[in-house]
Amino acid sequence: MSLFSRLVWCYSKLIKALFFAGLLFLAADFLFPLNLSRTEDYSTIITDYRGDMLHVYQTPNGYWRLPVTINKVDQRFVSFLQNIEDKRFYYHPGFDPFAILRAIWQMLDHGKVISGASTITMQTARLLEPRPRNIFSKFIEMFRALQLEMRYDKSQILEMYLNLASYGGNIQGIRAAALTYFGKEPLVLSDAEIAFLISLPQSPERNRPDRHYNKSILARNFILDRLQAAELISEAEAIQAKSTSLPEHRTQLPRLAPHLSQRFFKIFSSLESTKQIHLSLDKDLQSSLEKLARNKQAFLQNQATLAILVVENKTGYVRAYIGSGGYYNQTILGQNDMIQAIRSPGSTLKPFIYGLAFDQLFLHPATVINDSPIRFGDYAPKNFDRQYYGNITVSRALQLSLNIPAVLVLNRLGPDYFTEWLKNNGVQFRLPGNIKKAGLPIALGGIGINLEQLVMLYSGLANGGVIKNLNYINNSDQQKTSRALGAITAWQIYQILKDSPMPPGMIAPKYLFNGHEIAFKTGTSYGFRDAWAIGFDKNYTVGIWIGRPDGSFAPYRIGREEAAPILMDVFKHLPVLSYENIEKPIGYQETVWRDLPESLKYFQQPSKIPTKDQIAEKNTDLKITYPINQAVIELNSEPTYESITIESTGGKGPFIWFINGSQVDFPPYRRKITWTPSSLGFARITVIDRDGNATSIEIWLKEKPI
Repeated sequence: MSLFSRLVWCYSKLIKALFFAGLLFLAADFLFPLNLSRTEDYSTIITDYRGDMLHVYQTPNGYWRLPVTINKVDQRFVSFLQNIEDKRFYYHPGFDPFAILRAIWQMLDHGKVISGASTITMQTARLLEPRPRNIFSKFIEMFRALQLEMRYDKSQILEMYLNLASYGGNIQGIRAAALTYFGKEPLVLSDAEIAFLISLPQSPERNRPDRHYNKSILARNFILDRLQAAELISEAEAIQAKSTSLPEHRTQLPRLAPHLSQRFFKIFSSLESTKQIHLSLDKDLQSSLEKLARNKQAFLQNQATLAILVVENKTGYVRAYIGSGGYYNQTILGQNDMIQAIRSPGSTLKPFIYGLAFDQLFLHPATVINDSPIRFGDYAPKNFDRQYYGNITVSRALQLSLNIPAVLVLNRLGPDYFTEWLKNNGVQFRLPGNIKKAGLPIALGGIGINLEQLVMLYSGLANGGVIKNLNYINNSDQQKTSRALGAITAWQIYQILKDSPMPPGMIAPKYLFNGHEIAFKTGTSYGFRDAWAIGFDKNYTVGIWIGRPDGSFAPYRIGREEAAPILMDVFKHLPVLSYENIEKPIGYQETVWRDLPESLKYFQQPSKIPTKDQIAEKNTDLKITYPINQAVIELNSEPTYESITIESTGGKGPFIWFINGSQVDFPPYRRKITWTPSSLGFARITVIDRDGNATSIEIWLKEKPI
């Protein structure tokens, strides 16, 4: 056989061998597919609205493993790693034949293993499927490396390695390592940090600086010498890096907002695809208020704690959430989320009782109400300070948080009406004990509610009477809104509460915040169990609660003295969105006592509380028949707004008309009147007859298209 024939024969045999080897590989690839489950097994990360890390949870098997893309890692680290671990990484098919031959030759020459032959791809295969270190495992790793190379490009394989490499203990992946050892993301690393992070996976337990500091230094310096020999760093840079110390202790990963993080971690933990939860919190604000809470915690009574909630009014986003003064403080049962705890709200619901009365036009801030001893059957409310003020305006009664006037107004509204209003606006409350029907004590805190719901209600006052569900998930569009009070009523409550008495020794908020006016209300529950302070301005609503988690009695825990000062401190920490105050609603007119209708000058208490059905029946006679309620009316706007005809039936004259809470001078006995709007948008029209019966409609005015 000629030489040429022999070459052809060898070539054909080689082709057949490669063909059958390829078939064998494809069959094995089909029968033994890659297991990539570990590439999805990451820690759950809770972030704020900017994407900054708030809280991190371990993987189900107890590892800290944080996902990172290769473009978020220092490119010098990537280059140095490839040069040290696998010089021909970009050229071999998954295993390096030259490295294998070199390792075999060195082993035969020295009688022991001198250097390994594992490529970065083979190491990635081992990280995906850990197995005992032996020759048989090496062949499996080579097979898995070929599978990886067949499916992924080099940068994707390198990215897998960076996410899975072990860095000692339960730390896996370059991002977790950089954060744990250096407290920073791996995007920018020093020479010393790069060398340390390259050396650690080579022997993760032996080279840990928190366990074996000297060995860790030697391993890092060895890598620095290799980098210098490869001319990747200069001699001066190597000397400088070697003089740098290593961290002797791990840096704790972020644990901010533990109560809210745990709440949403439980919700999303069943969703395997959800490893990042983007909350609406502001990391900087959350961090500063947690420090404030810890400082205030030190001055509270024994076993008492506090909770703080901050909401951005315009969006409904919760920007800070502190459920206790110390999550890990067992003395105060710190892991209990006191923002969610159902407690007695004290006097904090009074503004909404008055607000409903304003909306129904049987009460006005300037109305005079009598504060004197009174009894409702076996219920005899008393003021907190046990004093009585006689005739007093409603505004002053609310500012002083007098109990008797609030109970009188609720008596006329009806407790059932008020609790139904709470339900309709998304408030979930609880009546005490086995009580199934609300009574007058709910005006003074005889109902169970939590800080979250109170803040939601007060945020509605800042939003002109529109309540928005609090929004915890960033960019969430699932937000319900409801109009709870009229815009003018909300403004009236704001005007009253911004002049609430300050705690002893404190000056008014407008002098603390460059003229920025904060309206606030405090509350103290029976037995001094709960102290509350809820405040709002145009931008934020803040809620403070202080008490014992077990609900036990505490001596002289008063909202105005304990919670209100913390409320003001929180407002000092809030970022400035604007220094504008809440704007006066269109159509509002200031009305002094002497200009009020006779029916509003003095509060009239009915002799008997009408039922809900009786109220409805009573109001059926008096109706506004045109426009119909909730109508959208298009108007010409040139040169002035077009006039609207308003018609009513029933009731007995004379009639008093109100537009957006302000009295309008219409003929008192006419049932058909003409009104010319001064602006477009929402309008609430109310008519009252001589017997005090009232009815209202709400309409929306828009410009007629040309």
